[in-house]
Amino acid sequence: MRSLVILLLVLLLMGCQESGSSLADPRTTKEIIVVTHSGPSTYYYSGNNQYAGLEYDLVRSFVRELGPEYSVKFLIVQNISQVIPALRKHKAHFAAADLSVTAARERMVKFTQPYQSVQQRIIYNTDRTRAPSSIKDLLNKHITVSSGTSYAESLRRLKGKEPQLHWSETSHANSDELMTQVAEGKLDFTIADNHLIALIQNYYPNLAASDLPLEVPEQIAWAFAKTGDPWLYEQANAFFTRIRKDGTLRNLIDRYYGHTDRLKPVDVTTFIQRSETLLPQYKRMFHDAQELTGLDWRLIAAVAYQESHWDRFNTSPTNVRGMMMLTEETADRLGVTDRLDARQSITAGARYIVMLKDSIPEGVAEPDRTWLALAAYNIGYAHLLDARTLATRLKLNPDRWVDVKKTLPLLSKDEYYSTLKFGFARGGAPVVFVESVRTYYKILALREPRHIPVFPSFELTDFSGFNNSLSQE
Repeated sequence: MRSLVILLLVLLLMGCQESGSSLADPRTTKEIIVVTHSGPSTYYYSGNNQYAGLEYDLVRSFVRELGPEYSVKFLIVQNISQVIPALRKHKAHFAAADLSVTAARERMVKFTQPYQSVQQRIIYNTDRTRAPSSIKDLLNKHITVSSGTSYAESLRRLKGKEPQLHWSETSHANSDELMTQVAEGKLDFTIADNHLIALIQNYYPNLAASDLPLEVPEQIAWAFAKTGDPWLYEQANAFFTRIRKDGTLRNLIDRYYGHTDRLKPVDVTTFIQRSETLLPQYKRMFHDAQELTGLDWRLIAAVAYQESHWDRFNTSPTNVRGMMMLTEETADRLGVTDRLDARQSITAGARYIVMLKDSIPEGVAEPDRTWLALAAYNIGYAHLLDARTLATRLKLNPDRWVDVKKTLPLLSKDEYYSTLKFGFARGGAPVVFVESVRTYYKILALREPRHIPVFPSFELTDFSGFNNSLSQE
């Protein structure tokens, strides 16, 4: 009798853990419910009033692959600690929440094949703290991590080796918010994965990641309840197999993280300072250029900064001049009478970008279309054509920036440029140019509001996500 009672209690507890609102069969309802939380790598509302996030784009791509009759609904929980409980209570079909695969989590859920490798790092403020060289440097410090994260699991394991290690856990702030608190001097340390660190460092150049890794690299994957729909789980694994094989996954990861390691902290610091002191003088001109061309004014401003640091008198040794560093030939083509006139330069530069975008084949989607056009702005359209030709030869995708930025540097090598129509070019320069512009644009999108014309004639492109045509949820 006692054994029977214990068995019933165990079954009851298991039912409490993995019960709740039951989910309908997605093959019947044609609706997929996905649990996630807000964050730069998961799900957020971008500066152009569109949803974005790597997990968001992956989910939308997956659901589209299931068929046009399927739709997706996102269940947004407050923080990562609520993701797995919601999944085990069957409030969602699966979780796409930047979840690391850990032993503790594998006891509660089952993971798909991973799609990204990450490394935990200790985050500190370079203005206040020296880089920790050992765990002992963390003792008696103010350390906070988000509850329910793999970071908290790592700290608990470390405490077994260093009993004096203490920290706090919070369910009211996610990792990027805690990194912000470190940057503001409110915390001594926090912990985050390297891909999140790379994003936040663009906004807070006084943040640094210690070389001291807490764990071996971890894998990010989607999670399913162990009693969840096996058909959907199999479809998800097949989806990741396909997008890894055809390059879609690599392209997506590049769109969110490929630009994050180009600038040094001093570059970001200088940019932020000048955006506060110098940019206001020219903001109206950038707004006017947006109204004329449909390009986001923050993208035009990012190009102008990369070209001249917003110095309208800037002149290169090759006589490229002005805010947008126009050649004499391009200026004449666009009717510019004075390249040192900021308004003329900004307007002409924006028009030239649009002309280059229009030259890109119609099949190239955003944001790759814009990144390729910016590469042509820097190196010339002819050399961009050579780089795309070379991409085709090397069995890469000439329509994707993630592939073309591999072939552009090859234009300076004789074994490649001697076989191409337009010959030698310093192909590394446009890669640095485009990736720097991407970073400056992201910083401006965070710090500066959109410009909404009184009589808008264009729909702005959102460069933060995978596809600007995705509908809002």
